[in-house]
Amino acid sequence: MARLCAREGERIVMAAFGGPQDVAVKGRGNVVTAADLASERAICDILAAEYPEHSILSEETAASAEGEEWMWVVDPLDGTHNYAHGIPFFCINIALCYREEPLLALTYEPIRGEEFRAQKGEGAFLNGERMAASRRESVQASLVAVGLGYDDQRAGHILDLLRDLWPGMQSARIMGSAALGLAYAACGRLDLFVHHVLFPWDIAAGILLVREAGGAITDRDGGPMSIRSEGTVAGAPGAHADFLRLAAGRAWR
Repeated sequence: MARLCAREGERIVMAAFGGPQDVAVKGRGNVVTAADLASERAICDILAAEYPEHSILSEETAASAEGEEWMWVVDPLDGTHNYAHGIPFFCINIALCYREEPLLALTYEPIRGEEFRAQKGEGAFLNGERMAASRRESVQASLVAVGLGYDDQRAGHILDLLRDLWPGMQSARIMGSAALGLAYAACGRLDLFVHHVLFPWDIAAGILLVREAGGAITDRDGGPMSIRSEGTVAGAPGAHADFLRLAAGRAWR
């Protein structure tokens, strides 16, 4: 069912990609397109018809489903700023949670047709092939990616931290899609992904992808990660521990 939802979202967002966009501004750097809303409606309609007893928590409606046992968590278009500017780096993000614990995850990137999928206890897969997180042991050896989000102060702290650590890493990237950042950390394309300001629809799928791929994922303080965590550090277990050690004592939170 998650795959059906992702393909329907793909049909909608790809039909409009690259052309003039109907864009509304939710805040500085935070936009929503007509494709976001149409994709969300289509996905939520499918899920509501198939699982009427389940709740749905999605980005554009931001419906509250806290306390529900079975809950679908949906981002119909993650990386909207990239999408609206014609940058081909965005995805559709879907997770099924039981008591807010992700059990099923699907992150679908329609430009390359890449499906990142995981089921709790069954491993993580990229287009059907088992994937694994990086095994880098240090930040020095790592490709580190960050997301800036919509909190200007915290985004500034992340940039300051990168400057403090530079050149003590292989390189750095700013992703523009938290969901793909976590998917890339799960499959080893990124050694570390760090973000300060996140929402359940950004991370529910990624939490399970990283865990099932053998990666480490915590909140930004190194504590247990949940779909309600505000930030994350994810990726290679060794590099993850090294990052937390290096970041300790720095004013980056």
